[in-house]
Amino acid sequence: MSSYMADTPRQIPKPTEAELEILTVLWSRGPVTVREVHETIASRKPTQYTTVLKTLQIMAEKGLVRRNEDQRAHIYAAAQPREWTQQQLAGDLLQRAFNGSARSLMVGALSSKKASKKELAELRKLLDEYERGEYEQGAL
Repeated sequence: MSSYMADTPRQIPKPTEAELEILTVLWSRGPVTVREVHETIASRKPTQYTTVLKTLQIMAEKGLVRRNEDQRAHIYAAAQPREWTQQQLAGDLLQRAFNGSARSLMVGALSSKKASKKELAELRKLLDEYERGEYEQGAL
């Protein structure tokens, strides 16, 4: 049984861009070492091992990741699932940039990048389900 550092009851802060990049690695790969996170990020852009290590340590303090200290090389895992984090970021963006208007957020998102017919059909289905009270969190 692994012993990850427990999540704190305080509210988890929103991740920075660098933290979100690390979380993306953890969500796709699962629990990994600092070296594995560094290698994944370094394959896309130059980055220092010590920068990744320090960022993960800060993220552990914030409650964004859990650290398993059972082994010599500490193993890090995302503290929350991708969907939960995306929902928190979307809610924050909705309030800060769109004054709480879901319509304005949707129009802004659809105006910024052309959606495929498949994506539009999925959005219509989700809106219908939401309207009927059948929407399940994480359905995206």
